Formats: sequence, structure tokens, C-alpha cells
Amino acid sequence: MKSHAFRTTGLFLILLFAASCAPRVALKGPRYNYSGMNHITKKAHKRVEKFVAFVQKTRIPYPLNPAVRIDSVVVRKKAKTIRIYLNKPFSYVPFREENVAQTYQLLKKFLGWSFRKYTTTLYTLNQPIEQLIPNFFRSDSSRYDTSRMPRPVKRPAPVVRNVSRAWVPDRGLFNRNIGIWPSHGWYYNGSKKRWEWQRPRLFQTVEDLLPTAFVLPYVIPMLENAGANVFDPRERDFQIHEAVVDNDSGGGRYSEIAQNSLHAWQTGDSAGFAVGNPPYTGTINPFRQGTYRQTVSDTIASAQITWTPNIPETGWYTVSIAYHHAPQNVTDAHYTVFHAGGKTDFYVNQQIGGETWIYLGRFKFFKGVHPDSGKVVLTNQSQEPGKQVTADAVRFGGGMGDIQRGGHTSGRARFEEAARYFMQYAGAPDSLVYNLNNGKNDYKDDYQGRAEFLNYLHGAPFGPNKNRNLPGLGIPIDLSLAFHTDAGFGKGDTTVGTLSIYSLLDTDSLTVFPDSVSRLANRDFADILQTQIVNDLRRKWDPTWPRRALREAQYSEASRPNVPAALLELLSHQNFWDARFELDPRFRFDVARAIYKAMLKFLATQNRKPYVVEPLPVSHFAAVFTDTQTVTLFWRPVLDPLEPTAAPEKYVVYTRQDSGGFDNGQVVDDTTVTFSNLKPGILYSYKVTAINRGGESFPSEILSVCWQNPEKPPVLIVNGFDRISAPSSVYSPVFAGFLNTVDQGVPDRFDLNFTGRQYDFSPDDAFRNNDGPGFGASQANYETRILPGNTFDFPYRHGRSIQAAGYSFVSASQKAVESGTVRLEDYRLVDLILGKERKTSWQRPVLDSLKSEPFKTFPKAFQKEITSFCNTGGRLFISGAYVGTDLFKGKDVQSPDVQFARNILHFTWDTDHAAREGKVFSTNPVFWPTVEQILFNTNYRPDIYTVEAPDAISPVKGAKTIFRYVENQFSAGIAFSGGYRVVVLGFPFETILDYGQRNHLMKAVLGFLDSK
Repeated sequence: MKSHAFRTTGLFLILLFAASCAPRVALKGPRYNYSGMNHITKKAHKRVEKFVAFVQKTRIPYPLNPAVRIDSVVVRKKAKTIRIYLNKPFSYVPFREENVAQTYQLLKKFLGWSFRKYTTTLYTLNQPIEQLIPNFFRSDSSRYDTSRMPRPVKRPAPVVRNVSRAWVPDRGLFNRNIGIWPSHGWYYNGSKKRWEWQRPRLFQTVEDLLPTAFVLPYVIPMLENAGANVFDPRERDFQIHEAVVDNDSGGGRYSEIAQNSLHAWQTGDSAGFAVGNPPYTGTINPFRQGTYRQTVSDTIASAQITWTPNIPETGWYTVSIAYHHAPQNVTDAHYTVFHAGGKTDFYVNQQIGGETWIYLGRFKFFKGVHPDSGKVVLTNQSQEPGKQVTADAVRFGGGMGDIQRGGHTSGRARFEEAARYFMQYAGAPDSLVYNLNNGKNDYKDDYQGRAEFLNYLHGAPFGPNKNRNLPGLGIPIDLSLAFHTDAGFGKGDTTVGTLSIYSLLDTDSLTVFPDSVSRLANRDFADILQTQIVNDLRRKWDPTWPRRALREAQYSEASRPNVPAALLELLSHQNFWDARFELDPRFRFDVARAIYKAMLKFLATQNRKPYVVEPLPVSHFAAVFTDTQTVTLFWRPVLDPLEPTAAPEKYVVYTRQDSGGFDNGQVVDDTTVTFSNLKPGILYSYKVTAINRGGESFPSEILSVCWQNPEKPPVLIVNGFDRISAPSSVYSPVFAGFLNTVDQGVPDRFDLNFTGRQYDFSPDDAFRNNDGPGFGASQANYETRILPGNTFDFPYRHGRSIQAAGYSFVSASQKAVESGTVRLEDYRLVDLILGKERKTSWQRPVLDSLKSEPFKTFPKAFQKEITSFCNTGGRLFISGAYVGTDLFKGKDVQSPDVQFARNILHFTWDTDHAAREGKVFSTNPVFWPTVEQILFNTNYRPDIYTVEAPDAISPVKGAKTIFRYVENQFSAGIAFSGGYRVVVLGFPFETILDYGQRNHLMKAVLGFLDSK
């Protein structure tokens, strides 16, 4: 973690030798005026000039900004001291104990023999540079600067606790409250009288959405998996539907019960939420339009309220609650969410956090009204009897924007809108938070108001800057991050890199927070954040990833928060080379993990607590039968070479039945678990996470099993589709960009930031305005849609059709087969899912030699297993868009991949992009006895990914064509029958649109494979 440090004495001797030659180096820029300086000061000043020039030229002991200049040199001859003040650009350096020591040694060398007895101090930002070393990077905690650390205080209970979890991350972020917001948003431009993005559409995305694609799927879940409660001034649910149930009004069903008059529900004595009459105009606050209910807490559940929504469409919805907070309220109000996976219990601290939307979790709900699997229940049961329990509205989903500006609403999903509008919907006070410019400038209100929203959540003395004594909502916010991607502009095959911004002054030019903690804590966090991101990216993605300035500046998002804060400019969305990284889901995960780790390390240091990093997802997952109606799950932990504390301690296994949701999980100690007494005909699905004292990993892929007909051999589903990637790209001096028609990549489960295809590919095209941004300009026809990708759940989709055909089945990852954990030879029938799997290059070609070939369809070890399976009479079904492309493209006929395809799988490759319409017809009545065409997805659909480049494959060595593409008669699938049997489709089975067609085809394929 130590940056730019010398590792050997020998290297430093070389540095000193170089310094001895430095007087010939002249400082660039205007000459200094030495008039008025005495002789000794002038002498010191000139030598410091040469020191600065040397460091700028050699970048030793750190890269130095060319704008660094001397502000002043103060020599006190009697006191034998030299104070050297350098300007702000010198502070852009990340100072560490090592490079500070080296700086003073080098400076002493330049000052020379005549100043050997002087004590020298180097300043920037009016601070000695040693004071700018973050506490986290100090080797001895006794040398911490305690002025930038909060005093220990008693914290309230967490605002929300998921008590259905069987573990608490006590060395993670439990009971920490973190504010984070991703960039800009869709806003109303009063001068243009239209709704628009705050930034241009470039390289198929827009900054208003791009950071959201890091924050919502990755950063926030990582923080919550570590135990934090996370608050976003923008809407966090990308579900476009919304159902609100309230005691005053709204859809669905609201009901109350009480066992006696003491615990009867009554109307509270102040305002509460009501839907009212949206769209909301002006500064209407929906949390002042209605009422709330209250009762007395009890040791038993003697009173209850139930909110039952009418869910618009089956899907995933966040559940948010509202209530009235007060000192006399309980800290353990018991909410239960009934959802498609069962029920999940929460305790809510109703002494804080009322009068806004408080997030509980995200759950699957079925369409319509389902009192057993779609409701929220609050009881008055508490360990604090005689206090008060309050209740207001419950919200399911994110919904569409309903704030009216200029006579119109945005027409967009609420998560796409700027924070200004969600803050109004969330009940924030207008003049103190989101309406700072009296309704005249939504652009300014948006970026100025985000921090004020967090200040409002916190409350006195950390309240909004116009009134810091406002009580607010009492949630002790610990940390704030503004996430942007506007780090500058570059041209060519280099990245712009990462910029980190902080402020040492608040809006009143004070250098301390309201609790007197030094705002140097901001620099600490910004430095840890930038260091973590850059170090991780250099090790995993690009060894040349630039670390840009660690800049002190009074941006609203850095200076307005009354808690430690930073503004991150991750990269440059204006630069094509940065865009090649930003669109890759793997890159997003690694960046998000770096952000989470930086927050964890900063807060652990601030509070003098040990920390543990949450684990990485497990691998080599398999779910197989080990006895009658018994399934055993196997997996392997994945260690993190960047974080030694991230080792798993235990695991959580989650279970789903049929089309429901997942349950709350079962904690297990080992890497295997067995479930007995499977119900015949029920389709069970499983996913696994790793846990430790720091938190919980992201989940594994989802595997499914079904036990039914014991007379038929069980099918082994092998999931070989684990690819996630950015779109295909090309670069040349005259043509560069993303080519979605070649390969639009694979989102990680979903992608919410795709605006439309790039249409300007000329690097010389200049920026004119946001509507005409020049090079990289992209269309807008997709920016209201969520792009589906790899759900890692396709064994379920295949399994449903296998189940319908009357077969039992199990499933395993391809890695489990390659490693020998699961043997293909133990099964008669194998269904191999390849989806859009294909070898995918890394962004930096120089790294290819250091990394494996990710996502190759048939690695050598897998080819060996399949060959052995076939040679022992196995029966194999394969489907995927690149089954031929990945084996043949760019290879000669003698290639082992080509020989494997021809000799074992019995096909040759004709072309990719074999069809545009997604229609195939049968040439063999065994597989499809009717003239009906099979339709698979080649266009946008919200429920299944797009196949833009299906393969045409032709039979060889005894195989036959069984399907052809309608539009050109190319061969779309082959079947081989010999000592073993193989069926290969050039399009993914799971993308067949009709459930009945999938079932019919799977039954035919299994019938062919299983016949004698």
C-alpha cells in the first residue's frame, strides 16, 4: 500500500548522485524576483528551485505536477530553521512515510553543506508534508493525528437490521451509515424548456448513468454485504413499476388489527406521507400531505398493520418504508416482508430516520395481489414495552418520475432522474436541501443538494449548511462519496486515469467539521480511495493506469458534506481508451470493490477498529444427486491475492423452489452441504456466498436440480456460459469505437446505462455541444431500457424443459467438470449451455500474456473431458451463439480446436452473424415434425439477452443438418449418431422465445440422444 517508495539503499545513492548534478537544471516558468531577500534566504531559495526542478524532471521520489512553484522560503538564522512553502499543486502528491523521508534527504542534499545544521520543514496547503500522510498509512498508530479522528460517542442502534441473517460482520461496516451518489441525472433545463441529460451521450453511455452502473449493481451491495446502511440521494431501484400502500390513500390493501383498546392504532399528531395528487408541482412535499398511525409497544404482537400491494408485473422490487420517528419510539420495530422466497424480518430503529423512505431490501414479487407472498407486516412486539410504534406508507419499486417541471414530468424512470427530484419525493425540506436556487436552476439544485440531503439525514449539528442546527433525521452519516467519470480528456491509446478531489474548507471556510474534527480527514479518505483504486487497477487491468492529482478544491460535493467526503473522478468518459474499460462489467466489479475497501479501511482507522475484507465469490460449483432424492452441493473458495484478510470462514447456501424467490439462506461451515427428501417434480435452485467477519461475498452462479422419474437417466446440465464483457471495439487514427453489430458484449445480469449504438467513429470530430458531441456520439433509443445479460441462472431455464420432458436433472459449472469434481462419464445425457460464451480479449494487449484466455468455449481441459465422454458412448447436447466461431475463427485446419470440432463434435464452421431474424425451420421430423418455425431472440427483449451473431455450422463425418435459418438456408444445427450421439445448435437454446417451443425441442433432442 506504500506508493512511490524506494526499496533499496543503492537506488537512493543513485538518486543522490543525480542530485549532485542538478544545478544545471533550470526551473521552467517566469523568473523569481529575489529583490528584498537577504543573502542567505536568496541562497536557500535558489537551491529549493533546483530541488523542485529536479523532481519535476526525474519524477523522483514521486511524479510532480509541472505547475509546482515556491510560494516563499523563510530562513531563521538564529533559530537554524528553514520553512519552505510550495503552492497547492505540490499537495497533489500522495505523501507516505517513505517518500517524505526521501524528500527531506534529497532536499538536504540540494541545500548543501552550508545549511546542514538547519531544521527544514516543507509545507503545502499550509501543512508540513509529513502531516499530509493519512493515518491509515502511518506505521505506528501512536503517531496518528487524532485531530482528524472523531471522539468515541454512543451510537444509536442501526436504523435497519436484517435479523433474518444468521451472522453479523463485526469487522466490516456494521452500523455504519454511508452516503453515495452516482453522478448527474435527467433534469429540466429551464432555459431550453426541455428535460435532458447534464452530460453528452458518448461511447454508448452518458455520465448521468455510467456511475450508476457501478454504484447500484456493485458498490452499494458490497457496502451492504459488509453491514452498512447506504443512503443515495438518487432513486436506487431501477424497477420502473411502483406500488405504494398507505393509510391515507394509494393502491393495494391497507389493514390494521389490535387485540385491545390500549394497543389500538391512532392517528399521530403531525403530518405523514400521502400520495396526494401527483405529479407534484413546485415544492410539494408528499410527506406533509397525509397522516401516520401509532400504537403502544408490547412484549407480544398485540397490534399489527399489513400493507398488501397490487404488484404491476412479476419481478424484483425494493421495499421502502416510512414512519414517524421520535425519542419515545422503540429501536426494534418489527417489520416482516413476505415475498416470493419466503419471509424476511427486520428491526427498525424508529427513534431516527422517519419522514423519508427507508430501504429494507430487494425482493421478488408475483404480479397481482398475493396476501401470502406479497406484503409487509408491522407488529408492536418489542423488547421495549410501553414505548411507541409508528407506521406510515410502504413503497414497492422505484417507479417513474412524478415531479413536474415546466408543465411536464420527465417521462423517465425515477432512477434516471437527477437527485433533485428524488429528494423532493423523499420528503427533504425544499429551501435547505433541493431548492437552493428558488426553483430557477435545477442543474445547480441537483449538485448542490446531494450533500445537503445527507446533512439533513444526519441532523444537528451536522444539518444542512443553511441551518446546521436543524434536528434532521438523526442518522449518523459516517462518510460521503460523489462518484463521477469526468477526469479529463485524452486522445490515443492511453487512459486518462483517476482523479480524487477533497476540500479542506466547508461552505463557511471553516477547516473543521461541526464536531471539531479536522477536515484533513477528507484528504485521508480521498487519498486512500485513489490509492486503492489505482493500485488495484494497475495490478489487475493496466500497469500504466495513471494516478492523477489528489486535488483540494471547493466543489459542492466535496465541501458541503458535514462528514468526511470525497469526489471521485474515476476515469474520462470522453476518452475512447477509458471507455473500453468502463463498459466492461469485470472492470466495474473491481473498481467497486476498491471503493468499498477504501471506505472500510478509512472508517476502521477513524474508529481504531480492526477490519476484514469480505470474500470473493466462490467457484467450481456443482449440485449433483448422491442418493435417492438427495442433492449434494460442492464448491471451492476463491482467495483474493490483493487482500489477505478476505479469506472465507463460512458459507451461506440459498434455496429457491420452482419460480419463487430465494430464501434467507443457511450457514454452513464447509464447502459441501447435502439436502435430503427432495420433493418429486419440484425444481430446486441453489446459490452460495462466502462469509467472514468482514461481510458476505457476491453470490455464485445459480444451479438447479429436479428429482422425478427414476426410470429415466438424470441429465447433467453443464453451465459453460459465465462470460460478461464489454462490446467489441476497434481503434485506428481515423476510425475508432464500439461495434455492437460485431459483438455487443454481455452485461453482468443487466446493464442500465446503455443509451444506444455509437454513430460517430471519427477521432477528429470535435465537440460542439451536448447534442453534437463529435467523436463517440451515440444514439438515445435504448436509454429507457434495462439491457438483459447473463443471469447465471440458465440451468433453471434449461431445467424447466428437461423437467417437462420427464427427466430428472442436476447441474454443474464447467470449472467443476474441468477440475474432475464432476465426471461426465457418470451421466448418460449432458446438456452443455454455452450461451454467448467466447474467448474475450483484455483491454490492454500487453496483459494478454499475463492472463488466461477468459471465456473460451472449449478450453483444452474441457475438450479432454468431452472427448473422453463421447468415446465412452455419451450423449451430448450443445447450444450457443459462438460454438463454431470460437473453435475455428483465425485457425488453420490442423488446429487442435478445429480437429476437436470436426472429429468429436462432427461439425465445421461456416460463418458467424448467420441470421438477423432469429427464425429457424426443421429439416428433420425427428426434431420438429411441423412446419412451425422456431423463434429465438435477436432483438431487444427485457427478459432474455440478444443474440446478434448466431453461428452457421455444417455437418461432417456422418452428421446431418437438422435445422436451417429461414432467411438464407444456412445450417443452424447438426446431429450425429454413431458410437455416441451429439446435437449442436448454432444459437442458444435458452433464447428460444416460446416456452412451449423450448419444451418441445428439448423433448425431441433428449429423445434422439437417449434412443438406442
